Amino acid sequence: MPPSFVLPVLPDGRLEQRIGESKPAYNEAEAVTEANRCLYCADAPCIRACPTGIDIPTFIRKIATGNVKGAARTILAENLLGYSCARVCPVEVLCAGACVYNAWERQPIAIGRLQRYATETTLDNGGMKALYASSLKASTGKKVAMVGAGPASIAAAGLLAMEGHKVVIFERKQVAGGLNSLGIAPYKLKANDAFKEIAWVFDLGDIELRTGIEVVGGDFTIEGKITAKSLLSEFDAVFLGLGLGPDSALGAKGEDGPGVHGAVELIERIKSDAGLSLAGVSHALVIGGGNTAIDIAHELALLGVQEVSMVYRRSSEQLSAYAHEIEYGMKHGVRVRTERVLTEIVRDASGAITHGKLAHAKDGKAVAGTEELVPCQLVAMAIGQSRATDVAKAFEGVELDGKGRVVVDAATHRTGNAKVWSGGDCVNGGKEVVNAAQEAKLAVRDMLRALAG
Repeated sequence: MPPSFVLPVLPDGRLEQRIGESKPAYNEAEAVTEANRCLYCADAPCIRACPTGIDIPTFIRKIATGNVKGAARTILAENLLGYSCARVCPVEVLCAGACVYNAWERQPIAIGRLQRYATETTLDNGGMKALYASSLKASTGKKVAMVGAGPASIAAAGLLAMEGHKVVIFERKQVAGGLNSLGIAPYKLKANDAFKEIAWVFDLGDIELRTGIEVVGGDFTIEGKITAKSLLSEFDAVFLGLGLGPDSALGAKGEDGPGVHGAVELIERIKSDAGLSLAGVSHALVIGGGNTAIDIAHELALLGVQEVSMVYRRSSEQLSAYAHEIEYGMKHGVRVRTERVLTEIVRDASGAITHGKLAHAKDGKAVAGTEELVPCQLVAMAIGQSRATDVAKAFEGVELDGKGRVVVDAATHRTGNAKVWSGGDCVNGGKEVVNAAQEAKLAVRDMLRALAG
């Protein structure tokens, strides 16, 4: 591992340590038994449903025949983040959702758990370097800069390093991994497991991580900041993996003050902050109807909050959260209140939250005179995130669309600047880790052609 990469050490006592796994790892007997259920379909609808196009029947057959290392190679050849994706992918609506067993009303193949078994078993015994030792290329002398250390950048860095290019990742936070490290619900993937995957990727070549450095516009680089112009002049190529920005605010009365959290910020604290306590919180409101909303609502329920309500302004049919995630959260006590709007957060004389004022909603808007007071001591806002893409405009030729997303060529992920590529949430607006991995793969393919001249 390059000396510039230090595996983060998080303090004990974090709330995420109290949450168990929703899909525990298979042992060998369980993996082989499940693999032998696969029909190895000739048309393989599961492959078509995978954004990275992993040859799923092939890797499952290799597990069934005892070739676990070969199974891992098959997975990682298409998705370098195959370990974390095995745990965080919504397989119920992707590969497993396309399994032919569903049409027969039988349990689909547990593709995610088999993928975890193959990658975890192999990488825990030597890492990626041992798996790819014979194919790693000598140094080319070319340098590539990554802006942001989220999943797209990590995947792109590993693919470039394997080809002999030096990669330097600039991350404004002190921890690498983006949402994969600090934004995924702990019952899917804990922070230390995400860090482990990053270490495996860094082992593939000359990858350097520089944390606490922000990329800015302008002409002068100062301590803690580096300019876009500097990156374009010092590096042969640049990849923008900017991710998303802070949680959006609702603008409700009483929102400013203690007890109100952005959902992503709260998930990060649950995963990393040993000082966070939910003492005194018996009722919580989560505002929003997406996957982040159900994730934080589910986490709060698992952490012992007596009543957690997910409040959504439209009908249940319009919830954007995955149905299987909502069902799983409801099994652990999450209550879903649809066609409701939070109009006010009520506080006592000390400033502590006592209630949320909810109104009935029509077409997403509050109906006057329908308010009710609901007890709560914590409110989490899961109504979206702002864009973190303004810095992209500092790179000449790079453009943003009307929603603040970086504009790229869909086939190559190259921007309007011939030396700049981009991928991940800053391009797709906030999709899955597997989408970030695929976009990184497309960008690197084109980048390699450009670096070769």
